[in-house]
Amino acid sequence: MTRVHAPPASATGAPLSGSVLAESAVVFAVVLSIHATVWDRYSWCAVALAVQAFYVQYKWDRLLQQGSAVFQFRMSANSGLLPASMVMPLLGLVMKERCQSVGNPYFERFGIVVAATGMAVALFSSVLALGITRPVPTNTCVISGLAGGVIIYIMKHSLSVGEVIEVLEVLLIFVYLNMILLYLLPRCFTPGEALLVLGGISFMLNQLIKRSLTVVESQGDPVDFFLLVVVVGMVLVGIFFSTLFVFMDSGTWASSIFFHLMTCVLGLGVVLPWLHRLIRKNPLLWLLQFLFQTETRVYLLVYWSLLAILACLVVLYQNAKRSSSESKKHQAPTITRKYFHFIVVATYIPGIIFDRTLLYVAATICLAVFIFLEYVRYFRIKPLGHTLRSLLSLFLDERDSGPLILTHIYLLLGMSLPIWLVPRPCTQKGSLGGARALVPYAGVLAVGVGDTVASIFGSTMGEIHWPGTKKTFEGTMTSIFAQIISVALILIFDSGVDLNYSYAWILGSISIVSLLEAYTTQIDNLLLPLYLLILLMA
Repeated sequence: MTRVHAPPASATGAPLSGSVLAESAVVFAVVLSIHATVWDRYSWCAVALAVQAFYVQYKWDRLLQQGSAVFQFRMSANSGLLPASMVMPLLGLVMKERCQSVGNPYFERFGIVVAATGMAVALFSSVLALGITRPVPTNTCVISGLAGGVIIYIMKHSLSVGEVIEVLEVLLIFVYLNMILLYLLPRCFTPGEALLVLGGISFMLNQLIKRSLTVVESQGDPVDFFLLVVVVGMVLVGIFFSTLFVFMDSGTWASSIFFHLMTCVLGLGVVLPWLHRLIRKNPLLWLLQFLFQTETRVYLLVYWSLLAILACLVVLYQNAKRSSSESKKHQAPTITRKYFHFIVVATYIPGIIFDRTLLYVAATICLAVFIFLEYVRYFRIKPLGHTLRSLLSLFLDERDSGPLILTHIYLLLGMSLPIWLVPRPCTQKGSLGGARALVPYAGVLAVGVGDTVASIFGSTMGEIHWPGTKKTFEGTMTSIFAQIISVALILIFDSGVDLNYSYAWILGSISIVSLLEAYTTQIDNLLLPLYLLILLMA
């Protein structure tokens, strides 16, 4: 197996340990807040999982420092095991509580399965780290064993046989995806990011298989099936071509023609029939009818198309500036990269206010386009492969240390996950009150406003640094202030939002997530919206 090279001391020295401790404190604050709100046996399991993940995280960090990890992970960050381990369990807990309160037993059980699956995947990552650590960390093994034993015992007496099998199926898929994708994509993820991303893909793949085998006419929403099929289909297409191009040069015209032909074959011969089986309709006709169903949707599509053209013009303009400058290695400054955050905010807010279902589908299509273009760039597929490599290299940062460029995909995911993840039967109009009314805006607030303002003001005006990080106190405070103003504007322009005097919880949630942004070294575009979503749902 491939082993990592030891990172420079500056990447894993003592200052990072201080930031890791602060990041862990913020995550524990979230876990305890959810525990106090839910207060049942599952929330106790989440607390036990957080404690063991905290100890195991330092073992993962040591493995990365020593170059003893099994795969090549991203080196500019710590392992991130604790914040990543808690996302799925906490999301499942708040989903269970929300669906229980509106009397939806199906999605209540679904939330429990989500929580149990997240705990199982996190425990596997912990066992993996402990298994390859030498000498064997006895104390950490005891803590992990006790926490794992408590979690397994409670889940054994809480889940049905079918639900246990479902959790084990996801765990098996996760193990195989880890072995395949971490080998094919070195330095693209930290252990925590791999847990979060691959765990989510594994769960979606298992859900798609389950629904395909038990499909009944008129059961399920075509919009949900569309998301599952598109995401799983794009991942499987990537694995197929990654394996294929190991044995042939992907940069030739013959390989490029073969790539385009096989993409059409897989799309028309596998993905579309699969979607047709699930929705019982012609997928292309259904999609066209859905997109142009109302006049509002036509206006939104035209508006989004104009914003997409604007984003392309920004890329071309910045590359033209680089070509005219003396240094060909010029990198876009932070403020320039944040232009895309503003464009995305301008995209999502009208969609959330006027037609969330259309936004759901449009974000899915956009994700498929982004992934396809990344395949074209990565495999150097003619005629656009080399052009995309040149255009996007301007916007790289330290997180794009692997062969893939993922930051723009993470930005899209961070904005879309609050729209995709919460079951719509549990969030019908009128059922979301208080802080929960802001759940669809979690990505807009955390990434579109908070992260953007923190980066711009922190890099231009910040002087007081948080201990152990490059982030500044001024950036964090302006981030919180900007999100509060955004909430006020949402109240003005979205008549469906009624906060019911839950202002203290909203302010606390925004402040905690802003502190997490200051200390985390993980992909904040992905992590921050998920934690804000969890807190607002609670």
